[in-house]
Amino acid sequence: MNALQALPDVALRGTAATVPLASGDEFTVQLLGESLARVTLKPAAGFKEPRTWAIAPDGTPDVPWEGRDRASLAGFDLPKVVVTDSSLSTSRLHVKIQTSPLRLTWTDARDQQPIAADRVTSGYMTEQRTGLIRHYLERVVGKGHVAVEKHFGLGDKTGPLDLTGRRLRTGGMDSIGFDPEHGDPLYKHWPFTLSRTASGQWLGLYYDTLATCAFDFGCEHDMYHGFYRYAEIDDGDLDYYLMVGDTPAEVISQWMRLIGGTARVPAWSVGFAQTAMGLADAPDAQNQLDQFIGKVKSHGVPISSFHYGSGYSTGVGAYGKQRYVFTWNTAKFPDPKTLNKKFNANGMRLVANVKPCLLNDHPAYESMKTAGGFITNSKTGQPIIEPYWDGMGSHLDFTNRASIDWWQKNLKAKVLDYGIDVGWNDNNEYAILDDDAVSGGFGKSIPMHRSKPLHSLLMTRATYEAQKSYQLQANQDMVSQPIYTVSRAGSPGIQRYAQTWSGDNTTSWRTLKWNIRTGLQMSMSGMFNIGHDVGGFYGPIPSPELFLRWVQACSLNPRMVMNSWKQDASGGHFSNVPWMHPEVTKDVVAAIELRYKLMPYLLECFERASANHEPIIRPTFYDFPDDEECFKDSDDFMLGSQYLVSPVVEEGARSRRVYLPKLPANQAWKDFESGEVFAAGQYHTVDAPLAKLPLFKR
Repeated sequence: MNALQALPDVALRGTAATVPLASGDEFTVQLLGESLARVTLKPAAGFKEPRTWAIAPDGTPDVPWEGRDRASLAGFDLPKVVVTDSSLSTSRLHVKIQTSPLRLTWTDARDQQPIAADRVTSGYMTEQRTGLIRHYLERVVGKGHVAVEKHFGLGDKTGPLDLTGRRLRTGGMDSIGFDPEHGDPLYKHWPFTLSRTASGQWLGLYYDTLATCAFDFGCEHDMYHGFYRYAEIDDGDLDYYLMVGDTPAEVISQWMRLIGGTARVPAWSVGFAQTAMGLADAPDAQNQLDQFIGKVKSHGVPISSFHYGSGYSTGVGAYGKQRYVFTWNTAKFPDPKTLNKKFNANGMRLVANVKPCLLNDHPAYESMKTAGGFITNSKTGQPIIEPYWDGMGSHLDFTNRASIDWWQKNLKAKVLDYGIDVGWNDNNEYAILDDDAVSGGFGKSIPMHRSKPLHSLLMTRATYEAQKSYQLQANQDMVSQPIYTVSRAGSPGIQRYAQTWSGDNTTSWRTLKWNIRTGLQMSMSGMFNIGHDVGGFYGPIPSPELFLRWVQACSLNPRMVMNSWKQDASGGHFSNVPWMHPEVTKDVVAAIELRYKLMPYLLECFERASANHEPIIRPTFYDFPDDEECFKDSDDFMLGSQYLVSPVVEEGARSRRVYLPKLPANQAWKDFESGEVFAAGQYHTVDAPLAKLPLFKR
């Protein structure tokens, strides 16, 4: 790899400084707000990808379907900047530019406290052979080389919240059965990091690229370069945004304002939801689901929606795995519209799973091939055909208008017209392996290694906008309601359209414990509307105790959906349902009822997420960043600013040791159920009988 070689003539213009490079490329630093900056490396021939689909600053329209010009400054404040021969400053942020070697040093303009600095020896390196780019930052360590900085973010990451000492990738994969503590990568491409610096400042970095990235938070060490961390971009553009704040809340809010904020949702989508893949895949699926409605009523389960798994679109066989999107298996569902009306009559809205790949014997395959609607091979021009759901198929190209139009037309005709409210965008990681695969790019082709997560984003947008159009046509005299949709995969921008979740988790006590951290990591990364498959999607059937504790732990997550795909002892398929273990059914229902008791507060949290860019659930250090105890690894989390949730995640446990953060002198914590008062800033051992979720209110 070669370090960027800067020429000494730095050009200072307005809010930006441009450093010419020996290669003919340009390195630019620009201050976009009082505490927001941007750094770009623009090749002499222009950016590899001159468009972005992530950046949508507050007050600007959504990104055009074709993407936003990467050079655009629309929507930024462009503050007053003090310029000297080697630095730029606002009232909050100061950056010093060094050219030999090329290096940026960032400090707090108020008190000159250090915030971040590129590695002294070489901050920026490229590899001509592969197109790889690395950005190196100094890493501050204390005695015994112990890290004093803390690092969070990157979306759906497993393990402890503090990522220091780990090396991780961002690249969407279908990670069914992933290791909840060590597995990586999962479903999202989310190259945003949040750090607490050695001086106590908070730093956000977003690398605006759709290429696969790797992040090293101090796993690597080289005696010639000191202690460092780095971000590595696989043959993409170096275009990163830096934002600072005194608290994590300040940085996360800036980050969300940069990428268009969080979608508002209809109130019904915040309720408990159920999927039942085993029922939808059964030979008599309609009858099975009809019985399910009756069991919901007989067990008194509060429920707001039912999510159809993709079994409604299966092909041959009683449990055939082939999925043919926008088709109904009429042998299993002879009269789906009548069934859907019964769901509605019993208070359940409907969500249907849809997938972005057409098997090569799909009824629409040949017509979409003729229309050029698939991801293609750049050398042959033919659709890429790869394994998909026990068949072979081709992925739709959502950078092609013909694909978008086909998708929206069929979503309306085959899903929404059937009485279903929402499209659930699933299996949309686009994990295409062919090196020669390309996207149409709306007339400017993009290699798949630089556009893979874009299809997850645009697929979800296509679904979102089709639902919005359908709703307006159906209710021409009514004010449009918020649109709700779901996506398993995506990149920054997905939160403008969809709810998401941690994917196909495995049933175990380990998963219950570590999924809590993954959900909080997603929240701190800017995915606020998140959750987990309650009871585990994959693997063994949960024991009664594990199942109840899982329901309790997820009862106050933004998303509460019981979704699973399991085999029973006879080889048939089984679904987690609230009444699966009669000995705990009463307590499972009570845990779901707790969600509805707190529904007004939950809805307030959702509104604050959209209006104020606040995570709905968050680690305790978000609300108490000056309380060092809150940075210790914990199973606890905050629901908004008022409630502290303490799930039980250990088998056999009937008590919990809980740290209740420091509060002002006139405040304490109160047990939600009993009203017992607990002192703040202390550890307490509290009772946690099987029927109880420990929950505390300020």
